[in-house]
Amino acid sequence: MQFENLIGGRWQGQNFTQNVNPSDTADVIGEYASATLDETQDAIRAAAAARGQWRDFPPAERVAALRRIGNTILERRAELGAALSREEGKIRAEGIGEATRAGMTFLYYASQVEQEQGSLFSSSRANTAIHTARKPVGAVGIITPWNFPLAIPAWKIAPALAFGNTVVFKPADLVPSSAWLLAEIIHQSGIPDGVFNLVMGKGRTVGDAMAKSPDLNAITFTGSTATGLAIARAGIANGPKRIQTEMGGKNSLIVLDDADLVTAIDAVMDGAFVSTGQRCTATSRVIATRGIYPSLIEGVAKRMKGLRVGHALEADIDIGPLASQAQFDQVSEYIELGQREGAELVAGGEAIENSTPGYYLQPALFAGGASQMRINQEEIFGPVACVIETDDLDDAIITANDTRYGLCAGIITDSNKAIVKFQREMDAGMLHVNRSTALTELHVPFGGSKSSSYGPREQGTAAREFFTTLATVYTTTVV
Repeated sequence: MQFENLIGGRWQGQNFTQNVNPSDTADVIGEYASATLDETQDAIRAAAAARGQWRDFPPAERVAALRRIGNTILERRAELGAALSREEGKIRAEGIGEATRAGMTFLYYASQVEQEQGSLFSSSRANTAIHTARKPVGAVGIITPWNFPLAIPAWKIAPALAFGNTVVFKPADLVPSSAWLLAEIIHQSGIPDGVFNLVMGKGRTVGDAMAKSPDLNAITFTGSTATGLAIARAGIANGPKRIQTEMGGKNSLIVLDDADLVTAIDAVMDGAFVSTGQRCTATSRVIATRGIYPSLIEGVAKRMKGLRVGHALEADIDIGPLASQAQFDQVSEYIELGQREGAELVAGGEAIENSTPGYYLQPALFAGGASQMRINQEEIFGPVACVIETDDLDDAIITANDTRYGLCAGIITDSNKAIVKFQREMDAGMLHVNRSTALTELHVPFGGSKSSSYGPREQGTAAREFFTTLATVYTTTVV
C-alpha cells in the first residue's frame, strides 16, 4: 500500500520507498512518498498562505480541533502504539505509552490556548495603558527524529498549532508510518487546508529546503548535533528565522557510596537499556565512587542476564531491536571500539539471532573506562553503558561535566549536601536525583546546555517562548 504526503489539504506523492520492520526485515510495512524539492516548496507556500486564516481562527474552535486530535490519539493508542513498535522497534508497551503521551500533549496544549497570553502595565503618562500581547511566529518548519516518532512530533506540532502557527512537518525517513497516521488524524480534525502539511523524505532534500526557505518563520529540530548546527546556520542565513535545535546527549549518572544499591541499579537499567538505549536522555556514563563501584557493576550485570531481547510485538519482551541496519552497525562498532580502548566488556554486546531476521543486540556493560575514551565522549545511541570509577563527589562532578554535551545528568545518594552541590555545579539542562536520567514529563521545560541545545526550551509553558512573539502595546485615550 502507498501512503502520500499531505500538501495544502491534498494527499499527493511520488518516488515511493519501502518502510521495513526492524524486528522482521521481511515485513514491509508500506511504501511512503519521498517529497521532491518542488513538493516541499509547495508545502511551505501552503503553510505561508494559511497563516492569516489560522491566526484569526476563533480560539474556541482551535481548542476544539486540538482536543479532537488528542482524544482520537488516545482512543486509537493501542493501534498507534503497535504501529509505532512495528516500524521503530520499541516494545509494544512502550509504543502504547508513547502514543498515550502524544495524545495527552495535544490535550495539554488545548488547555494552554485558554490561559493568559499577556500582561497589563501602568504607564508614567496620563491617559495611557500598556499591555503585552503574544502573536504567532507564523509558518513553522518541524523536523523530528526516528526514536520517538509520535511523542516528539506531538510536543512540537501541538504548541505550534495551539499558539496560532501553521506547520510544515518533516519526520525522519526511517519512521514514516507513525508520522502518516498522526498527519491523518490532524487532517481529519477540521483545521483549514494548508495549516498542517506533511512532507516525508530525505533530509538533504526536504530538510535543506525548509532550513533555507525565506517563507518559513521558524524551524524547530531534534536530531544529531551536526545536523542541528547545519540547520541553525542555514536558517539564520536565509530569512533569518527563529531557530530551536535539540541535539545530542552523553548523560552521566553519579552513584555515591551512600546510595541505595537497588535504586542505583534500577536507574542504570532504565536509563541505559530501556527503548534499546535509543534516547537522547539515556544514561551512557555511570560514574561510581570506589566504595560502591564493584557491587554496582555486579548488580547491573546480574540484572542484565534476565533481559529478554526479541521482536517488539511479542509478549514478555524487555528490549526490541535497534531501529535499522545502520544503527546496529554503529552500536556494534562502538562496542568493539570500547574493548580496543581498554574498557572491560563485563556483560552483553553480542548480536542475537531470533526467529525473525532483525537488528537484535544484547545490551552491553563496560567497566574500567576513562572519561576521555570515545565510548564515554561520543553519543552511541544504543544499549551501551560504561561505569567509570572515581574518588569522591568532587571528582565525580568534574568527570560528569567532562563532555561537550549537557542535556541531563543524575545522582543517586542519601546526602542532602551532595544533592545541593550536584544541582549547583552540574552543567546540564535537566537534573535527576535518585532516579533515571531518561524520565521526563510533558508539562515542564525540556532542553540542555553546551552542544545539546540551542534556542528556547521545549514543552510545557516554555514552548510559548518559541512559538510566539511578544508585542508591547501602548494605548493613549484621546480626551
